[in-house]
Amino acid sequence: MAGMFELFAEADASFRFRLTAPDGTVMALSKSFPDKRAALAGIAAVREYAGMGFITEIPAPQQAPAPAPARAQAPAQAQAQAPKRSRLSSAARTFGGRAARRKRQVLVRWRQSLRPRVVTNFPAW
Repeated sequence: MAGMFELFAEADASFRFRLTAPDGTVMALSKSFPDKRAALAGIAAVREYAGMGFITEIPAPQQAPAPAPARAQAPAQAQAQAPKRSRLSSAARTFGGRAARRKRQVLVRWRQSLRPRVVTNFPAW
C-alpha cells in the first residue's frame, strides 16, 4: 500500500503537506506554502523526483584532523582520505525505460484525477 499526502492549513493561513506511511507514521513534512496551489505543486514535485533521486551518504564530522606531514602525499593516499560518497543508480537506469514509462503513466492518471468531472447520464432508478 502506498503512502498518503495530507494537505492542511496552518493558523497563519499558509498551507503544508505531510507524507504519511500506511501505518500513520509521518515520513516527511513540507515547508510552508503561501497558498493551496503552491502546496499542490510541491506535492507534484515530490512525486516526480522521489523515485528518481540519488542516495548520497554524508559522513559524520570527524574530530580535529592530525597535522599534515611536511612531504607531499601520494595521489592514492589523497583519494583514500577524501570522504566517500556512494551514488546508487536511479530506478530508470536500473530497470531501463520501464520506470520512466511507469512514472509518466502515474503522472497522466494524477493529472486526469485533478480535472473536474461532469456526469451527464444519470441512471433511471
